[in-house]
Parts: sequence; C-alpha cells; structure tokens
Amino acid sequence: MTETPSPAPQPSPGGEMDGPKLVYILYFISLVVGVTGIAGVIVAYLKRGEAGPAATSHYTFQIRTFWIGLLFAFISVLTMVIAIGWLLGLATLVWFLVRAIKGFMLAGEGKPVPDPETWLW
Repeated sequence: MTETPSPAPQPSPGGEMDGPKLVYILYFISLVVGVTGIAGVIVAYLKRGEAGPAATSHYTFQIRTFWIGLLFAFISVLTMVIAIGWLLGLATLVWFLVRAIKGFMLAGEGKPVPDPETWLW
C-alpha cells in the first residue's frame, strides 16, 4: 500500500493583511498611548520589503500617515499660541482617524489602498 502525501498547509486568505491590521491597531492605540505609533511605523518599515503588493500599499500608506500626521501635529503645536493650532490639531486628529479607519477596512477586505501616496484619504 502506498501512502499519498498530504497537501501542504495553505496560508489563510487574509494572512497577508495581518501585518497591516496590526499596524492600524497600534495606530489606534497610539491615540491613548503615543509610543505605539512609533512601534507601528517601525513594523511598517520592517515588513514593507517582504510583503505582497496589496500589503505593501498599506505599509506605504501607514508610513506616510505617520510622518504627515507628525508634521501636522508639530505645526498644530507651534500655532497653538495664536489659537488656530487647536483647530489644526482637531483637523489632524480627524484626518488621522479617517485614514486609519479606511485603511483598516480595506485590509479587512484584503484590498490594497488605491493611492497609498496621497496626502488626503
């Protein structure tokens, strides 16, 4: 009697998006515990080179979200003296949340970010 080899285990269909989802979760937590945002961008940089095209679009989007958000936050802090900084800070928070929620939803569906290099959403 000959034994038939068992098929190799297949990766889960959404497995490629586990890394991007982790980064989005770290970004959400960073709104309370700021250091997790830094951890998230580090993970995105480390994983981007070995990821497939869909996940790479998310990592690029996440890296840009971090750096552009940091720039907007810095400008907001500088302009708080003239009171407009509070409005800019609120706008930055909304911008960050929209990008993170949109990206998380796309990652959950296994879809790439359509334009990962945009400054908008």
